[in-house]
Amino acid sequence: MPERSERPERKPRADAARNREAVLAAADELFAHCDSPEAVTMADIAAAAGVGKATLFRGFGDRTGLIHALYEMRLEPIRRAIEEGAPPLGPATPPLQRVSALLDAVLCFKIDNRHLALALEGTGGDSPYAAEHYERWHGTLQAALEPIPGLADSNFTAHALLAATRADLVEHLVGRQGMTREQMRAHLAAFTARVLEP
Repeated sequence: MPERSERPERKPRADAARNREAVLAAADELFAHCDSPEAVTMADIAAAAGVGKATLFRGFGDRTGLIHALYEMRLEPIRRAIEEGAPPLGPATPPLQRVSALLDAVLCFKIDNRHLALALEGTGGDSPYAAEHYERWHGTLQAALEPIPGLADSNFTAHALLAATRADLVEHLVGRQGMTREQMRAHLAAFTARVLEP
């Protein structure tokens, strides 16, 4: 009777899911406590997660892919609140209130995830404004601005307001100048009100 060739066993999907969770948790921890996002390497993340570098590249493609996956995971609760939640972020919110809440949510996310946001904005290639995450925020904000009466250009206004939440500016004001979270939120709210006042 001919010997049956043994097929290599495929790794169970549960292992892949566990590895993915371990990698994202390790990357999250490393970005949260690093001196600079450039200092976090794929080798560091693999070692902290207890997986091989090949597992990282298989699961995420490259460092940029991993940063995007981590950003999306952290942002998911905010995205759900924007798409289907109650006021002040949800779609039923009056436009002026919603624009202010959207910008506050972006700012708080970037303050809470400063190094991750810096790493992500550093992956924008030729133009950070062509990056998927930026286009998504811009589109959401522009849609919220459009119903506001007397606003001439929602496209430009969305760009100008988002500029106040860039990760490098947040890092400069919070990390270098020592501005507190509440001070930044108050400044952004006042700036937004001035831009949008009739």
